[in-house]
Amino acid sequence: MAATRRITVGVVTAAVCAAGLAGCGTERGTGAGQEPGSKATPAPAPDNAVRLIGDGSTAHTGVQPHQPRPQRLKPGQKPPQFVVFSWDGAGEDSQKLFSHFREVGKANNATMTYFLSGVYLLPEELKDKYQAPQHGPGRSDIGFNDTEGIADTVREVRGAWLDGNEIGTHFNGHFCGPEGGVGTWSVAEWKSEIAQAKSFVKTWKSHSGLKDAEPLPFDYDKELIGARTPCLEGQENFVSAAADLGFRYDSSGIGNQVWPGRKKGLWDIPLQLVPLPGREFETLSMDYNFMVNQSGTTTQGDPAMHEAWGDQLRDGLIQAYDRAHRGNRAPLIIGNHFESWNGGTYMRAIEETIEHVCNKPETRCVSFRQLVEWLDAQDPKVLAQLRDLKVGKAPEGGWEKFPAKTPAGSAESGGSGKERAEGA
Repeated sequence: MAATRRITVGVVTAAVCAAGLAGCGTERGTGAGQEPGSKATPAPAPDNAVRLIGDGSTAHTGVQPHQPRPQRLKPGQKPPQFVVFSWDGAGEDSQKLFSHFREVGKANNATMTYFLSGVYLLPEELKDKYQAPQHGPGRSDIGFNDTEGIADTVREVRGAWLDGNEIGTHFNGHFCGPEGGVGTWSVAEWKSEIAQAKSFVKTWKSHSGLKDAEPLPFDYDKELIGARTPCLEGQENFVSAAADLGFRYDSSGIGNQVWPGRKKGLWDIPLQLVPLPGREFETLSMDYNFMVNQSGTTTQGDPAMHEAWGDQLRDGLIQAYDRAHRGNRAPLIIGNHFESWNGGTYMRAIEETIEHVCNKPETRCVSFRQLVEWLDAQDPKVLAQLRDLKVGKAPEGGWEKFPAKTPAGSAESGGSGKERAEGA
C-alpha cells in the first residue's frame, strides 16, 4: 500500500535524548481510568521492608502501586479503548520533558511506558564499560551522560514507577543502518546488548558515585518485560533473544490498527499506520514520522508551519483513536521522543492528545505492561475473534452479540493475520 512507502523510522542522535483496564481501576480515584467497585493492588511495602539489590542501585520495595486488576470480558461487553503512550530513550535533561509528562499523565489518569536507554545512566568518563556489538568500547550514537544528568534521570525513573508507569528499555547505543546497526545483530549480540542495558540500570550508583542517593524501587530483572528497538530495526533476532530472557512483549514492528497477536511467544504490539490529515496516505504513529513527512530530516523546519504541523499530529492521532473507538476497539499505540523538533510542536500535540483521549468514557490510557496483563487475562478464543476485526470495523451485529458462538479463529495466536501483513 502507498502508506508503507512513506514510513521513516526515527533516529535520535542527541548526547542525552531530550531525549489503567477493563473491569479494573487504580488508586487515583474515580473517573476515566476507574470503574466502580474495582480494586487496585496495594502500595509498596513500608520503608523498613526495603531490601537493596547489588550495590544498592535498585531495591525490592513490594508490589508496584497504581496497578489495575484485569478482568475477562463478559459476553456482550465492549473491550475498553486502550491507548499506550510510550517514550523512546527516556531521560531527563535541561528541557525537563520527562518530569513534565509525568505530571501530564497524573493529571489525566494516564500511565505510560518509558523505554530507558541504559547509557543515560553511564557517565562519559566510564564509557568504555559499554561494548556495543560490532563496535569498539565506548561507542554510542546517542552519547553518554554526566553525574547531574544521571541523578535527574534516576529521580524521574523512580517517580515514574511509583506513579504506576512502566520502565522498559531502548537498549544502549542506538545504532541504526547496515554498518553495524541493530538490524545486523545476531541473537547472541542482542543478548549481550540486553545484559549491558540491564547492568547500567543495576549499577548506576557505582558508576556515578551517587552512593547516598535513593535506589530505584524495583528489581530491574523482574521489571523489564518489553522494549522497542532503535529505528524499529532488528526485530526478528531481538525477539528470539528476548523470548529466551523472559520478555513478554515487543513494540518494534509496524502494523495496522488491529488487535495484537504473538510472535515467538511474545506479544507483538507494533506502532501503527494512522491518518495524516490532509494527505492521501497514512504514516506511523510516532512523532518522528510525522516530522519527516512535514519537514524532512530537518528537525527545525519553517517556523511558520510549526503550529500546523503539531496540529496535524494531534488530529491524526485523534482520528486514529476515533476510528478504533467506534470500530474494532484495537489498542492505539503511540511512540514519542523527548525532543523539541520543530519548536517543540510535537510535545504540545502529544499533551493535547493525552488530555483529549485519556478522559473519554470507556478509555484506558495504560502502559504496555498493563495492556499485556489484560491480554493475558482474556479467553484466547475471544482474542482470536478480536484479531479478525478489520481496521475501524466493529463486530457484525454489534458488541452485544460478541463473541460469536462459532469463533472465526480458534488458536491463541488466531486470526488470519491479514491486516498485520498488509502493514508490514
